[in-house]
Amino acid sequence: MSSTSSTLSPLRPLRRIGRVLRENLGSPRYYFGRRSSRFDDAGLPGDTVLLIQGFFQTRRVMETLETRLRADGFRVVSFRLGGLLWNFDTRGEPTLARRIDRKIRRLRDRHNIGRVHIVGHSMGGLIGRYLVQEEGGAEYIDTVVTLGSPHRGTPTAFIGAGLGLLLVSHAMWQLFPMSPLVRRLNEGTFPQSCRLVSVYSEQDLVCPWRSSVLGTSDGRDVRNVLVKGLGHMQLVEDPWVYGLILRELVERPLDPASGPIFQVARSVGAAAHT
Repeated sequence: MSSTSSTLSPLRPLRRIGRVLRENLGSPRYYFGRRSSRFDDAGLPGDTVLLIQGFFQTRRVMETLETRLRADGFRVVSFRLGGLLWNFDTRGEPTLARRIDRKIRRLRDRHNIGRVHIVGHSMGGLIGRYLVQEEGGAEYIDTVVTLGSPHRGTPTAFIGAGLGLLLVSHAMWQLFPMSPLVRRLNEGTFPQSCRLVSVYSEQDLVCPWRSSVLGTSDGRDVRNVLVKGLGHMQLVEDPWVYGLILRELVERPLDPASGPIFQVARSVGAAAHT
């Protein structure tokens, strides 16, 4: 009797909705909790990883990745990108890419930190890609790993527009499929001196996986890595995904990646998903 009543409980759908929202939007503490602790790793030894958060996010979203990378000996850098209420990331991708480029170049001049890796979540991956392709970041960027990033734009941007986010941010326009910025990035080629890796999930509701897929025309050294069972925000929290990131940064694998690509070619090093 108790099992039947629990199965029919009206709270079950609400719990399921709450779980899906948590998996795709993250914890409220990412947005409304205490400010992130600031660490100055610039003068420490180790490879440098720049973390870039996504649209309407704060640096707190990247805290789990920051802690794990630092524990594994990386020098970790992230920035408050400003925007709405001086805290939420709402500025356009080109503006933020230029701002980050200036900050990283100053750090490199001051501490001689050498080449840098980028891990960008959601729109943060597009910012990293723009930094490399359009702002000369290829001079010092080694690898860009994107997590649930809309390389083809994302249809959920239309939902954001309907909720009025166009009134607070020009960046929402740039996330539309076939926006001028999305077309510009995809019509260009990622520099041969850098690696571009797109990690995405079939269960991502914010950035559907087809929006994240890289094709052979995007560059010579691009990889797609498909994961299953994770929502949009789980991509920055899941330990298995962190293992994938660590492998890309440390081992630079050449084996076929697990995600599909629009066109299959040997030069890309990725296999079609079946």
